[in-house]
Amino acid sequence: MNVLNIEHISKIYGEKVIFDDVSCGIHEGDKIGIIGINGTGKTTLLRIIAGLEEPDDGQVVRQNGMKAGYLPQNQKFPEEASVLSYVLAGQKQDVWNVESDAKSILNHLGLTDHEAVMGHLSGGQKKRAALAKVLVEPADVLILDEPTNHLDEDMINWLEDYLKRYRGVVLMVTHDRYFLDKVTNKILEISYGKLYAYEANYSRFLEMKAQREEMEQASERKRQSVLRMELEWAARGCRARSTKQRARLERLEALKNGNAPVQPQLVEMDSVETRMGKKTIELHHVSKSYGSRIMVKDFDYIVLRNQRLGIVGPNGCGKSTLIKMIAGILQPDSGSIEIGETVKIGYFAQEVPDMNTSQRVIDYVRDIAEYIPTRQGRITASQMLERFLFTPDMQYSPIEKLSGGEKKRLYLLGILQAGPNCLLIDECNDLDIPTLTIFEDYLNSFPGIVITVSHDRYFLDNVVDRVFAFEGDGRLVQYEGGYTDYIEARQRNAASGAATAGPVDAPEEKKSSRDWKQNSPVKLKFSYKEQKEYETIDETIAALEEKIESLEDEVLKNATNSAKLNELLEKKELAEKELEEKMERWVYLNDLAEKIEAQKTGGN
Repeated sequence: MNVLNIEHISKIYGEKVIFDDVSCGIHEGDKIGIIGINGTGKTTLLRIIAGLEEPDDGQVVRQNGMKAGYLPQNQKFPEEASVLSYVLAGQKQDVWNVESDAKSILNHLGLTDHEAVMGHLSGGQKKRAALAKVLVEPADVLILDEPTNHLDEDMINWLEDYLKRYRGVVLMVTHDRYFLDKVTNKILEISYGKLYAYEANYSRFLEMKAQREEMEQASERKRQSVLRMELEWAARGCRARSTKQRARLERLEALKNGNAPVQPQLVEMDSVETRMGKKTIELHHVSKSYGSRIMVKDFDYIVLRNQRLGIVGPNGCGKSTLIKMIAGILQPDSGSIEIGETVKIGYFAQEVPDMNTSQRVIDYVRDIAEYIPTRQGRITASQMLERFLFTPDMQYSPIEKLSGGEKKRLYLLGILQAGPNCLLIDECNDLDIPTLTIFEDYLNSFPGIVITVSHDRYFLDNVVDRVFAFEGDGRLVQYEGGYTDYIEARQRNAASGAATAGPVDAPEEKKSSRDWKQNSPVKLKFSYKEQKEYETIDETIAALEEKIESLEDEVLKNATNSAKLNELLEKKELAEKELEEKMERWVYLNDLAEKIEAQKTGGN
C-alpha cells in the first residue's frame, strides 16, 4: 500500500534543473536510500516530501493522517534547554514511557548527561540530540538527512538495528555505503533531473545501475545505427507523397530528435605531488590531555613512506586531537613530533574552514594557484574546477550559492591542487558517494602518506592498510589491514579473552606501537584491500602493458611533432613507472598468497 506518491514534480533553481517531471511511489515497509552527486537535489527532495518546500509543478500526495519526522542537516537549537527537555518538547503521549525511551536512545547516542545544557554541547552532540528527538516522536515516515554524521562505530551499529526494526517508512540521505547496504531495500538515484528507482540495497543497486546504463547505451547504439540507414535512404532520394514513405520520413525526424542517454560526469582527481625524502613523520612518546581527561597517552610511532593509516574510536576519544598534533595545529603536552623537511602536509579538516561566501568560486581557486600542475601538464584553475564538476556557470557564482557538499568538494580541490605528499583527512562524510569512490581510487594511487580519521567503514576498507584504535585512557592499539580486518581481530581477541592486539607473551618492559607487529604471532591473511587488489592486479598489469604499447605506436606516428612527442613521452614514462610499481606489488601479493596457502596446508 502506498504511503505517499510523488507525481510529476519539477523544480528549478535559477537556470539549474533539479527535477524534471519525476514520479515515484513510496510503500509501507520501504527503507529508502537517496543517492546522487552533491547539488543534484537530495535534500530538496527530502524537504518536498516533508512538506517544507513546494515543487514548481506536480504534487506529493500523502496518505490521510500520515505523520512525518524530519531530521535536517542544519537547524537551530534552544540554547538554554536541557538535552532531555529538548528531546521531549511537544510530546503529547504517556510522558513516563516516552521519557524512558528518550533516555535509552540518548544513552545509545552517547548523550548520558540528560540535564546538560544544549548551548554547552558540541555541534556533533547537538546533531545527535536532534536525531534522538526525531526517533522519539511518533511518525509513519522518518525523513533523515545524513543521520550517520557525528556517530561513532557503536552508535552506527545501534542505529542500523533500530531502523531495520522500525515499522514505518524510512527515507534517508547518507554517504555511508555499509549503512545503506544493511538498512535499505530500495534506492532512489537522482541524476540530471531524473529519478531512478531500484528495488535493492546498495550492493545490488550498483549491479542494477550498471545494467540500466548498459541497456541505455545499447539502445543508443541501435538508434544511431538505424539513423545512419535512414539518412542513407533519404540521401538516395524518396517519394514523400507515398503514405509509407511519409511515415518513414517522420520516423527519421523522430530518430534525429531522439536524446542520447546522459553520461554521468565524475570528478577527475589529478595533481602532482611533491617528492618525499627519507624522513617522514615521527611521533616520540606523544601525550596530550585536557584537564584530567587523557586524550593521547605515550604514543610512539614512525610513519612509513606511502603508508595508509586509519584512526578509529568513539566520539571524543582523541582522534581529531591526534591528527591536529600531526598537522601542527596543536602541540603535545609531552613527547615530540618530527616532520621531515620534504613532507608537505595537506590537512582536510572535519569542518570546512570559513570561506568568503561572497567570493566567486573561480577566485577561491585562483587565490591558491592560477595554473595547476598535473600528471598530464599544467591546466588552468577553470579547467581544474570543471574536473571537480563545477560548470562554467557555477564557477562565476558566489560560494554562498553552493550546497554544503559542493563547498566540501571545493575545499578538497583547494587542498589537492597545492600538491601535498602527505594527506591528513579528518572525516570526509560530507562528500557524496560518487566523489568518495573517485577519491578512494585517487588515494590508492597517491604516492605519499595518507592518515585518515573516519567512521566510514567502506572508505576505511578501501583505503587503509593499518588501523590504530583508541581503546581507553588515550591508548592506541594497532591492527593490520582495513576496517573489516580490525573488527575481526577485535572479535577474535574478545573470544580469546585478549585485552589488546599485542602479543600474549610480550615481555614486561614497555613496548612502543611500532614494535607490536614484529612481535605478534599474527596468522597470515590478505587484508580486505589486498584481497581485492590480488583479484584484479593481473588485469591491471595487462591494461598498463597495452597502454604502453599504444603510446609507443603514437610516439612513432608523431616523431616529427615535438610538442606532441614530448607529451606522449611523458605519458609513456608515467605508465612505465606505474607498471614497475604494479609488478613489484604483484610479486608481493603472489608471495603472500603462496605463504597463506602453505599455512593452510601446514607447509612452511
